[in-house]
Amino acid sequence: MKLYRLQNMKGGWFVGDFLPTCYTLEECEVACKHYRKGDAEGRHIHKVANEITLIASGHVAMNGVEYRTGDIVLLEPGDDTDFAVLEDTITVVVKIPSVAGDKYPV
Repeated sequence: MKLYRLQNMKGGWFVGDFLPTCYTLEECEVACKHYRKGDAEGRHIHKVANEITLIASGHVAMNGVEYRTGDIVLLEPGDDTDFAVLEDTITVVVKIPSVAGDKYPV
């Protein structure tokens, strides 16, 4: 058995084809991300990967649509989005496949 700490991973990403990770895998990436109210990410796309985001707790807006605890959002390659945190939020994100650098500002 091995033990890892999320705080030692980069941006909450702990599975995928990158370092640091607790499990190297080319097929997907997995993250648990913590956000504070007011945090935001600029509009971007992924050209290769699908990205699935579970709002584990909290309240966010993506493309002007609000999502809350329990909502799951699927972004397919080429779908653009922004991300605004409306209250403290925890997400679980899966990207399929794990492709370094597959995030492009729009």
